[in-house]
Amino acid sequence: MNSSGFTFRRVREEMIEMLLEMGIKDFRVLDAMSQVPRHIFLDEALRSRAYENRSLTIGYKQTISQPYIVARMTELLISHTKSRGKVLNQVLELGSGCGYQSAVLSYFCEQVHAIERIKPLVTKSRENLSELKINNILFKHGDGFVDWDQDIKYDGVICAAAPRQYPQDLIESLNVDSKIVIPVGNSKLQQLNVITKLSDKIEEDIYDEVAFVPMLPGISMDGNDS
Repeated sequence: MNSSGFTFRRVREEMIEMLLEMGIKDFRVLDAMSQVPRHIFLDEALRSRAYENRSLTIGYKQTISQPYIVARMTELLISHTKSRGKVLNQVLELGSGCGYQSAVLSYFCEQVHAIERIKPLVTKSRENLSELKINNILFKHGDGFVDWDQDIKYDGVICAAAPRQYPQDLIESLNVDSKIVIPVGNSKLQQLNVITKLSDKIEEDIYDEVAFVPMLPGISMDGNDS
């Protein structure tokens, strides 16, 4: 391994220690985060900052989420499960960006259906996951409000962009005992919402204050309207 590889390994280990200190307790999530090389999802100029706990630009007015948020959302999505490995069957990801969250989810899901509205990011995601030899992610260029498969019942939904209100239709897409993890709000205040579909009711819980790009309708061929 070259010296840069050793450097990335060391700072990745420091990132995991930081996540522990920040309250991420699920060692399954920490293990997955330790195995996904965040630097490959960034342009060369930003790779030295890849393991800092900050969001970073990926172009097209979009960002890669900070490691804590990726870990936190994943932890919330799988918190009702206990075993290791693929604890969920099919999961829907809305706003998949450059594919970093998708890569982390791949450790817990038999299949991830990832939708991204900006076409160049879909292409980049496919390249990133191919480089990592992760093959259980299906990337789709589409509108996250409407373009998921209506015939599938998902074991979870995770969203990396913030609508003002979460789409009610998403609840219908869930299996029983499954969750939606989604930031909700406007440019001034967003909070991480977890909506759980139980057999007889819907539970809604609010967690951290967060800052995501807004969830926009429609698709973009080049990102200029994002």
